[in-house]
Amino acid sequence: MRRITYAGDTVITTDDVAAALVELTAAVANYGRAEAVRIPIVLEESGRTDEAELVIGVGNDVLSAPVSWTDDEPDFSEGAESLRMHESYPRRQTGAHLYPVDEVPTQWDPDLEGFRDA
Repeated sequence: MRRITYAGDTVITTDDVAAALVELTAAVANYGRAEAVRIPIVLEESGRTDEAELVIGVGNDVLSAPVSWTDDEPDFSEGAESLRMHESYPRRQTGAHLYPVDEVPTQWDPDLEGFRDA
């Protein structure tokens, strides 16, 4: 479980949600924007689950830190997946530009670390 510190207040969420939130916050800021998102949280005083709304991106710092947690961890996988489905979440293409060693494109120039004009 992680404690998210935001605008002078804190909330508790799962490791998965916290990791996705930090990645998305950095990505939105990288685009020079700010956006509102919702994350699932656990209320410390009652242990009840709820949601928090945050504005992330430029000018909105988010700190994720570990918290000691002895209760059962809630299943917030849908909340983490929702953050990862956000249009600004960083996507990594798997294998889109990987070639077997004997099939390197002819326009590849290792000195330029990329493709050159054909």
